[in-house]
Amino acid sequence: MKYLMRVKWPTAASSNDFLKDPKFGEKMQEALADVKAEAAYFTTLCGNRGCFIVVNMDDASQMPAIAEPFFMWLKAEIDFYPVMTPEDLGKAGSSIENAIKKWG
Repeated sequence: MKYLMRVKWPTAASSNDFLKDPKFGEKMQEALADVKAEAAYFTTLCGNRGCFIVVNMDDASQMPAIAEPFFMWLKAEIDFYPVMTPEDLGKAGSSIENAIKKWG
């Protein structure tokens, strides 16, 4: 199942030190490879540095292994959001119709 992982790390002295590390980019690439990221998009989040990372998980027990590198290294806040591809949404058609019939 696909998840959008929201990673927000504080814009503070320690965060600035991360970016001053000449190996920051390499470390980020390594972390993304370790979590088998399908994609990563870097941005600002509520005035802080952050990114959105697309990951796949077969089981919720995989969350700690995916989140811990960012908790430990960046002192980040992490949120996971289950997401659907257009194909997934297409498969949901009958369940959407049933919900509309019952609740709409």
